[in-house]
Amino acid sequence: MTSWRDRFKYGLPRLAVMLHDLAMVWVCWQGLHYIRYALQPTPLPLEPLSSTVLIVMVAQGLVSWRVGLYRGLWRFASVPDLLNIFKASVLGLLAVVAGLFFYSRLDLVSRAALLLYPFVLTMLLGAPRLIFRAWKDQRLLRSDETAERVLVLGAGQAGEAVVRDLRRIGRYQPVGFVDDAAALRGTRLQGLPILGRVGDVARIARETGVQLLVIAMPSLDAIAMRRVVGICEESGVPFRTVPRLSDVLDGRSLPGQLKEVAIEDLLGRQPLSPDWKAIRNWLGARSVLVTGAGGSIGSELCRQCARHGAKRIALLEIDELALLTVEADLRRDFPGIECLPVLGDAGDPAVIAHALAIAEPEAVFHAAAYKQVPLLQRQLREAVRNNVLATDVVARASRDAGVGTFVLISTDKAVDPVNVLGATKRLAEMLCQALVDPRSTRFVTVRFGNVLDSAGSVVPLFRDQIRRGGPVTVTDPEVTRYFMTIPEACQLILQASAIGAQQAVYTLDMGEPVSIRMLAEQMIRLAGKQPGKDIAIEYTGLRPGEKLHETLFHVDERYSATIHPKILQALPRSVSVERVDPALQALREATASYDLERLAASLRAAVPEFNPASEADSARASTTILNFPARRARPN
Repeated sequence: MTSWRDRFKYGLPRLAVMLHDLAMVWVCWQGLHYIRYALQPTPLPLEPLSSTVLIVMVAQGLVSWRVGLYRGLWRFASVPDLLNIFKASVLGLLAVVAGLFFYSRLDLVSRAALLLYPFVLTMLLGAPRLIFRAWKDQRLLRSDETAERVLVLGAGQAGEAVVRDLRRIGRYQPVGFVDDAAALRGTRLQGLPILGRVGDVARIARETGVQLLVIAMPSLDAIAMRRVVGICEESGVPFRTVPRLSDVLDGRSLPGQLKEVAIEDLLGRQPLSPDWKAIRNWLGARSVLVTGAGGSIGSELCRQCARHGAKRIALLEIDELALLTVEADLRRDFPGIECLPVLGDAGDPAVIAHALAIAEPEAVFHAAAYKQVPLLQRQLREAVRNNVLATDVVARASRDAGVGTFVLISTDKAVDPVNVLGATKRLAEMLCQALVDPRSTRFVTVRFGNVLDSAGSVVPLFRDQIRRGGPVTVTDPEVTRYFMTIPEACQLILQASAIGAQQAVYTLDMGEPVSIRMLAEQMIRLAGKQPGKDIAIEYTGLRPGEKLHETLFHVDERYSATIHPKILQALPRSVSVERVDPALQALREATASYDLERLAASLRAAVPEFNPASEADSARASTTILNFPARRARPN
């Protein structure tokens, strides 16, 4: 409960503003009538507080309060506040006319004064507010002589907003803008000059003595962003950027927050425009179960489901710390969502049965999996147990429980698999296809490649190596990978799940392949170092099971466009229950006895396209890069 001291503290300024406005109403009314009648031979005497004046002040005061004139702060008065004042003045005039009509039939009230009243009152109420704001802004500019001098790159709306925010903070002193628009040359924005083009940053920074560069161009594509970052790096001045609108809307950044340029800003991932209506119609008020809920993909799936309408989320996770973390995040950010944490192994039938019983989900997202290629090459049993047998347990239990939709999170490595990860995920896809029953659960498979900052991604590895002073290890100078952000991947998973049909296999648009060598060099530069000089790059050779280039599409899978341009649907290859069930039984027996030779033989028999690659031939076997064929595909 708010104390009377706090009420007095915060109520006193508002009371002062109300008294000021009432005084201005009095000045306006008396002044207009004085001017009107002063021209007559016998001026009409004005009473300071007559009944008429009191009616005017009370009527206008009530209208101003109702319109919300006293909820705004003078410190931030702007054009919207002036419009609100004019609205209050016009409505106040109507209230005054109504009150005086019933009181005196408008006797001795000047019609000319009534016409001028809202305009004069708006000036009297608005001018002090704007003057006060200008005074406060000027004080902030002079308040700290140690303020950091800032040059803003981009003289658009984002740049203008950045300057306003920096001035309010007080620790920064904007000195000007740079922009490539020729029409802006020689103009001023927020009282600051446009000093030149973006390419002149180094020279302008030296001449103005700036200590920080702020990139206020959130709409730049990856190529343009890399150019601007390169210019900033050449200047030798520290630089920051403003967040993109999509990051603000997703809650990953705050409006006006300055942040370091992240590698995501340079990789060309454009903001998504999912069909949120379709997603909410499918997901709204539903209960969902997410396996691997503590992982990078699983936890973001939980957040996206909570954000877009799910009423209950069951969190299945074997790592207790990860489970505690994701549960705490959901309860903090989405207090209205029912969270049901379940600690256990997705491959344990009893655990799955318990999770399905308490959650009664309409959709299951199976994100639990082992994903590290080099590690799984040496851990065949656990790869099979977790990626194949656990998937079989969850999928069959979901079908038996009558779950409406089962979504398998797969990988691009399941296409033409050359490693254990790819083979196990391909077999997981096959068993989901084998379980399809048109009258029962809808099975949807979603494939995509690497995600930035996920567990095991090269990005956090490179970041840690740079922090330690290097070297940064890259497998091969020519190696490329596809990347997308975790939120982007999860949004597209939800989109595919909402539109998915029975036995559907979807591939997400991964954009253009990224050179890992370029990625390493760019991350070193973003850390303020020079690759090869301050931080060394070592090439270690392709690891067992790794390709030089990843393949997104199988030659036997015909692809067609969907309603979303970044999702393609593949025609699944034929899979039979008669073929999958014996393979699963053989894998179960070999897993139980820890028979690695039988496991390897059974996996190769179950996945005929599995062609294990050695370090020597992995490069030769995978030198073809297939681009995302969305533009060539046609909707069914």
